[in-house]
Amino acid sequence: MIRKIFLAMVFATLMPVVAMAQSSMTDAQIIEFVQKEQKAGTSQGQIVTKLMQKGVTVDRLRQVRKKYEKMGGQSAQGATDLSDKSDRSRKPKATQNDQNVSPYRMTDANMQNTYDEKDAAWNEMRTELGDFMPDSLGMFDREMEQMYRNQRRVFGRDIFNNKNLSFEPNMNIATPQNYVLGPGDQVFVDVYGASQKNVETTVSPDGYINIEGYGPVAVSGLTVAQATSRLRSTLGQRYAGSSIKLTIGETRSIMVNVMGEVRVPGTYTLSAFSSVFHALYMAGGVSDIGTLRDIKVYRKGKLVSSVDIYDYILNGKLTGNVKLSDNDVIVVGTYDCLVNVTGKVKRPMFYEMKKDESLGTLLKYAGGFTGDAYRNTVRVTRKAGKEYSVWNVTEFDMNEFKLCDEDSVSVDSVIARFENIVELRGAVLRPGMYQIGEKVTTVRDLLNIADGLQDEAFTDHIILHRMREDHTLEVLPLNLTAILNGTDADIPLQSEDVVFIPSKEERNKNQVLKIYGEVYYPGQYQYAEGMTVEDFILQAGGLKESAAKNKVTISRREVAQGQATTDKKGNTQVARGTRAKTFEIEIKDGFVLDGNEGFKLQPFDEVYVNKNPEYREQASITVEGEVMGEGTYSLSSDNTRVSDVLAMCGGVTAQAAKNGAYIMRKFNSEEERRRLTTLDKTRASWAYALSNGAQMTTDAKLRYPDSLLVERDMREDCYKLAVNLQKSLAEPGCVDDVILRDGDRLIVEPMQNTVRISGSVPYANAVPYVEGKMAKYYIQQSGTRGRKNRKWAYVVYQNGSSAMVRDGAKIEPGCEIILPERSTASNTTQNVSLIVSLLTSLATVGAVIVSVLK
Repeated sequence: MIRKIFLAMVFATLMPVVAMAQSSMTDAQIIEFVQKEQKAGTSQGQIVTKLMQKGVTVDRLRQVRKKYEKMGGQSAQGATDLSDKSDRSRKPKATQNDQNVSPYRMTDANMQNTYDEKDAAWNEMRTELGDFMPDSLGMFDREMEQMYRNQRRVFGRDIFNNKNLSFEPNMNIATPQNYVLGPGDQVFVDVYGASQKNVETTVSPDGYINIEGYGPVAVSGLTVAQATSRLRSTLGQRYAGSSIKLTIGETRSIMVNVMGEVRVPGTYTLSAFSSVFHALYMAGGVSDIGTLRDIKVYRKGKLVSSVDIYDYILNGKLTGNVKLSDNDVIVVGTYDCLVNVTGKVKRPMFYEMKKDESLGTLLKYAGGFTGDAYRNTVRVTRKAGKEYSVWNVTEFDMNEFKLCDEDSVSVDSVIARFENIVELRGAVLRPGMYQIGEKVTTVRDLLNIADGLQDEAFTDHIILHRMREDHTLEVLPLNLTAILNGTDADIPLQSEDVVFIPSKEERNKNQVLKIYGEVYYPGQYQYAEGMTVEDFILQAGGLKESAAKNKVTISRREVAQGQATTDKKGNTQVARGTRAKTFEIEIKDGFVLDGNEGFKLQPFDEVYVNKNPEYREQASITVEGEVMGEGTYSLSSDNTRVSDVLAMCGGVTAQAAKNGAYIMRKFNSEEERRRLTTLDKTRASWAYALSNGAQMTTDAKLRYPDSLLVERDMREDCYKLAVNLQKSLAEPGCVDDVILRDGDRLIVEPMQNTVRISGSVPYANAVPYVEGKMAKYYIQQSGTRGRKNRKWAYVVYQNGSSAMVRDGAKIEPGCEIILPERSTASNTTQNVSLIVSLLTSLATVGAVIVSVLK
């Protein structure tokens, strides 16, 4: 409000000065200024004010807009007006939609900003500015909108703020015969019949129309019918034998004053067909304290109509919405009574009430009660007198109870509790909730209405849950079998009783059997009465070939009392009893157990079928590479070694590398467990080293080979086992002659005559092997000089084994020399810590492999 008053004062002060000022801004400067202000978050209203202060006129801004549209291709160039010049249809006049109506009318149907900027030049400039540079930010507008939404909503108050409901009159309806002509009306006089003549004229300010060839004729103040009659009597002698008809074209504009509690009070130029509703729409609707129930229309000082907007909204009646005349005055007073209704009504909000309207009328305005409303009593909170007061109005007094301003009406909901219900659950044909009353009074009646029991119902013991008067739950066990037989008396039911009938299936569904060991489908099974061990084993798929038939163990739950003892102090203690009882049975031919068929199982029994210790499945290995006979070979014993298999395949070829044999072996369950443990430790060591400042470069895999092992082992399910081929062939059965196991792949690499150098070297390559040369010679072949890099260099042989150069590793044909990346001095300490931790993990991996070899 303060901002509005301030702007009005600024406009009133600066407008005369601005009108005389000549702007020195160029077109480009005006566009640049507007764009800059919009980016800064300035609203359009503030931009218009600044432009006017700089001397920019409406005409100048209109020129800039046209130039801007031409630059952006937004206007149609060279367009030709093809409209019919003789068109008599009425066009909406340029009313004050673009002038008097607040320029801040929101697009939201429920929002109308209360700005009332009335300065014509300011409004016109803002319209021109909005046409080619819309206010995309509208920061202040959104603030006002949010403030409005935070206020209380009054039913019907936003009807005149809806852009889709403007109440604008239809200009092309047939002209009413009682329409009174006045200055500014466009008149068409048609003469047809013996003579043909068309006259188009406008009623002059003095009230005359000019007929060519005849002269002026007074028509102002006459209705259409009266004016037609006058023309016929005046022109009838000249146009004898012809018909004369007067019609209205464009109607005149009228001036209407809208005063009182509206958002933009003032004088409005409207169509002569306009009604009270359209005038209120042009004024922005009623204000926050304006009335919707008694809007008065005065004509020449006399009250001609009283409008009740609720009558239109709720009943569709346009009573009082009269056609306006020139100089009519519409007065919107303040409301008399505003009442808030909350709770279980269909339209809870504020309503404007008349003084003589009752609580029943308010409930009708609110759409009536919802389905879950408590209708017997409505609570009214009154803020009148010295203190607040509360009134509980019964349904019989609602039409008599009168409301006061600021009353608050609250409609409660019904209590979420049943008053006539009994529920039936369990093994019945139609479980659910039932009405307790004439047909259902006892347990027997409830079963009859539910169509009886299911076949698996367990009727010896049922449960009745009953709510006591103190709302605590009571459980009543009943014998339904005795009730149905007439042995026990039938039990009367009460509201909110719950009857539960268990089923035999539910009783037995937790009774299970378990089987473990050498059967095809071990696991848990449902217990069935009379099931034998033979039946259970067959249900589990039968025995495997590896099953030990001499012993099947059954474990059965045993509840035994422990022995009671008394200590010196007189305290009695009971030792725990036996947990389970076991039975051992031998399987014989024909599936007879111990010579007796049908060992009966009991609920929760567990059957164990052990594995035959002498059972062995066939085992084989695959031999590949430089051998005389590649293929798959059977392991005849558990101690078959590399030398034995090489003898089976005919030995190695002449091209076999002396130190180029290795085994690819899959992890067994124990090795897999230890491998995962080792990898977890390696990750932890690596993370610890990194957290202490060690820098891992992209060449870390070459610097630390065990990091490569970590990543590789995460993906692969086998590992590489080095084989000393020469010793295995020379000394069969020695320690280096590895014992093979099922699934191994023995690979013999071909002999090579090169040595490869890789890692942190200028040029990674392979050079010919020279007998007797040390590692230094081959490292120099890659362009590396100095001794620092050779400190951590290591050699990887064809069979996968490795050795450090500094430990005197021997260079052999086909090996590879790897030089880790050289560490910087600043990271030496951290990298040493990292190497130590990683080598520890590598040692753990080595321990796993050694344990496998043993």
